[in-house]
Amino acid sequence: MNRIHPNKLANSKWTALAPQRREKHFIVIEVIRDDREQVADVVLEAVLTRRRLTLAWRALTDDDTWQMGWQ
Repeated sequence: MNRIHPNKLANSKWTALAPQRREKHFIVIEVIRDDREQVADVVLEAVLTRRRLTLAWRALTDDDTWQMGWQ
């Protein structure tokens, strides 16, 4: 399990372990907070295509799907 501190997600780099559409490398471009200022979601942007993907930040802890850094 990837250990992540939610307040340090901005501008972090991630590698998709099962890339789709040749999109393997991503950067967190936005951290979305809820009403209590807790991190709820993140917006990832694919480096190759600039396509954006919004997902719950805890999805990044799944080390079968995501790996920290660019590999």
